[in-house]
Amino acid sequence: MTDLIFSNARLIDPEACSDDANGRTGHLLVSDGRIVGILPADAPAADIARERGLSAEVVDCRGACLAPGIVDIGVKVGEPGERHKESYKSAGQAAAAGGVTTMVTRPDTQPAIDNPETLEFVTRRAQAETPVRVLAMAALTKGRQGREMTEIGFLMDAGAVAFTDCARVVADTKVFSRALTYARSLGALVIGHPQEPILSKGAVVTSGKFASLRGLPAVSPMAERMGLDRDIAVIEMTGARYHADQITTARALPALERAKANGLDITAGISVHHLTLNELDVADYRTFFKLTPPLRSEDDRRAAVEAVGSGLIDIICSMHSPQDEESKRLPFEEAASGAVGLETLLPAALRLYHSRDLTLAQLFRALSANPAKRLGLPCGRLASGAPADLVLFDPDIPFVMDRYTLKSKSLNTPYDEQRMQGRVLGTWVGGQEVWRRA
Repeated sequence: MTDLIFSNARLIDPEACSDDANGRTGHLLVSDGRIVGILPADAPAADIARERGLSAEVVDCRGACLAPGIVDIGVKVGEPGERHKESYKSAGQAAAAGGVTTMVTRPDTQPAIDNPETLEFVTRRAQAETPVRVLAMAALTKGRQGREMTEIGFLMDAGAVAFTDCARVVADTKVFSRALTYARSLGALVIGHPQEPILSKGAVVTSGKFASLRGLPAVSPMAERMGLDRDIAVIEMTGARYHADQITTARALPALERAKANGLDITAGISVHHLTLNELDVADYRTFFKLTPPLRSEDDRRAAVEAVGSGLIDIICSMHSPQDEESKRLPFEEAASGAVGLETLLPAALRLYHSRDLTLAQLFRALSANPAKRLGLPCGRLASGAPADLVLFDPDIPFVMDRYTLKSKSLNTPYDEQRMQGRVLGTWVGGQEVWRRA
């Protein structure tokens, strides 16, 4: 394996102190697929290689940013059952182009990933087809029907890193509590979707004046708060490890803060779409903006951004949900929910950097370090000994998003034709280059 020296890089360390939260210039040394160390920029790269006895290839970063590769929790791949929407090959190519070095995939496939045989199938497909690391989540209940929990122990043995029914809430609290009790005994992580299922059934937008003017069925932001309160009570009762897939409303944040203060093993995430878009974006009924949960008010969006900055919301993800044209080109109420996000995750997140809401170190804590920590992975850092899973990017390159240039099979991005700023220049997994911008 070739040794590497990334020279003249603006190093983005998620564990950085506040005085270098937007990067410091230096050299990053990689040997045998792992980070060896960081040296100051005033030492010539060739001299460093000679002193250390390395036959190293020098990658001149030319002042661009070098950060830990993104760990994206909640990626939907269409295998099995919906390969026409996204395959492991196309998802892997999109991830590499987007700086995502680890995809954590969802089990909401057809059929659901609820048994070791299906899990082994998708694991083999991922290993054969993708240039990035792929970890799979399994369903919490059989068929994601909320009636009977899956064989969590067997699925963990087969490689499942977490258990979730995705957007289907386990409405039966007795089933949910039994599943969390069993997961607690095995140390398994459960990922929930905080939402009161009856209130939110059939809703496509967030309630308010704007929803009324558009005549669309809506759900109150309190549905998220109610769902989170229920889940927190069950976590307190069972002691389980729990991650809320998306916290998107200001009303839910105090409950999350109290749960953390009380010592519960709980973390929370949010999609980049809910951090950078709001309910007004659905004004012309464009179905690319139909998401689950629906886009929120600007006040909710601002509260969520502040929560990411403070660390109350731990993780930013793409919530990559490919839908084909036939699923999206329907009336808003009938269209499928979701948006692709593997390639747009980083440039969309950089909007928060350019607006001065978050530093680059804060962004990569939420994109890389925190998801890796939650899943017990060694990546997500620029520390010595960590895997050399890296993304090189220029946060200042402007471009207009063209969905037809995306590598995903489905092209349902809400950022189509929008002005973006920030491009991925290269991606490395275990020290091996998996993508480079021409």
